Amino acid sequence: MFVLSQLMSAITQPVFWLALWWAVALLVIGRWRGAALGMLWSGLAVLGLLGFEALPHALLRPLENQYPVPSAALVDRQVGVVVLGGATQHPRSYQAHAQVPLGEAAERMTVPVGLLRQHPQLALVFSGGEGRLRATGVTEADLARAFYQEQGLDLARVTLEAGSRTTRENARQVAVLLGPRCQEPWLLVTSAWHMPRAMAEFESVGCRVTPYPVDFRTGASTAWTDYSLVRSLLLWQTALHEWLGWAVYAWTR
Repeated sequence: MFVLSQLMSAITQPVFWLALWWAVALLVIGRWRGAALGMLWSGLAVLGLLGFEALPHALLRPLENQYPVPSAALVDRQVGVVVLGGATQHPRSYQAHAQVPLGEAAERMTVPVGLLRQHPQLALVFSGGEGRLRATGVTEADLARAFYQEQGLDLARVTLEAGSRTTRENARQVAVLLGPRCQEPWLLVTSAWHMPRAMAEFESVGCRVTPYPVDFRTGASTAWTDYSLVRSLLLWQTALHEWLGWAVYAWTR
């Protein structure tokens, strides 16, 4: 499953398929010049269309809107927070500069800090190993420990799980780590677009979790004038990766 997840990261990038399309066009241009030129121009047109953010937002919005953010009263009835990794960037910058690099999903790290400060009864379980084919020796749990120390959290309230590399492994490792305590009410914190798949995995291992979605990428609507090729390509990859991951997980569960 881990290798498959890494493969999906490649094949869910639209530019990957455009590059293949253009490569085929260049291979056949000597024999079928007209068709090859048509392929090159059509690929360029598709690249231009991919920059409209309304399109990937339409794929992400149904995922993000499945679960509302729970009220403070509901949060107060929980025993703790389970936080899934995926918010930190490559650890080499941490190794070089001793600062925890947060990525686009930074709210996975920052929101739980606020929750623990507002609700002193909450414990925190962070789940995240090293999800890279080429290991660096620094896990997401290592970065999480450093981040929580920087934020002044009492590490006696924090438990770190450093062996999981996928969402399925997150759920299984946390279930083993908590044991019977997994039946107590816990908040599950992850990106809103990732929450449907994460909830299904944690429920399948018998954990009692309440979704607390963060890192929303969409609003109520998206104007067609919102255009950014760089930002939109990242949104496309996120949306395609998550929908494909949800289908694979549902088929193999």
